[in-house]
Amino acid sequence: MRRSLLIAALLTLSAGCNKSTEEKPGPTLDGQLEPVANPHQPGDFDPLPDPEAQGGSVGRAPRRLTVAQLDAAILEAVGRRWVNGGDGIDARASSLGRADFALVSSENTEPNLVFAKFLEDGARFVCIAQAGDEVKQADASKRTLSRTLPGTWDDLRKLTDAQVREFLVYNSLRFWGAPLEGEELTKWVGFFTQAAARAETAKRRSDALAVMCIAMLTDARFITY
Repeated sequence: MRRSLLIAALLTLSAGCNKSTEEKPGPTLDGQLEPVANPHQPGDFDPLPDPEAQGGSVGRAPRRLTVAQLDAAILEAVGRRWVNGGDGIDARASSLGRADFALVSSENTEPNLVFAKFLEDGARFVCIAQAGDEVKQADASKRTLSRTLPGTWDDLRKLTDAQVREFLVYNSLRFWGAPLEGEELTKWVGFFTQAAARAETAKRRSDALAVMCIAMLTDARFITY
């Protein structure tokens, strides 16, 4: 009887020890982090805008060139500065947005009608003047806008489709840093063909080059980045 009671007590004590061991949490390791639930659930945040609805890009809005950047860009793309006596870029700088640090302390880089008007005036001046010089230059390596055209200009209506496309791709890279291609390139080919025909009728072959220069310089891709 005493032996049976002793065995029963030992079994009860063993069961209690095993239960205590199972319920005791394991030791915490140094550097171990407790799992954290993901706070973001579907619908908690707005998805990125569709690039197709944002002109092909997602991020900040395009910025307009400052006056100093515009000056340098025209010189690089066209080959000459917009300097026309008292009516050049320096004279129009304040109207184009340059700060005078007297009444205006920060440069305005917002696209507006005043900027567009003066930019068109500047484009006409530099493009017509540059085209007039280049039509007289037989050495293509010394020309800027028409470097891909034949040595001495002739009737530009005689250019092949490949020559016109090469000319347009070359200049789109100069002005925008991106080549014309696809359907847009085809539209520009048609535009150049019409300009060349009208220039020949008016007996001013340089007009075809000037028109293309003005169109590319006043394009939004030239004045924004």
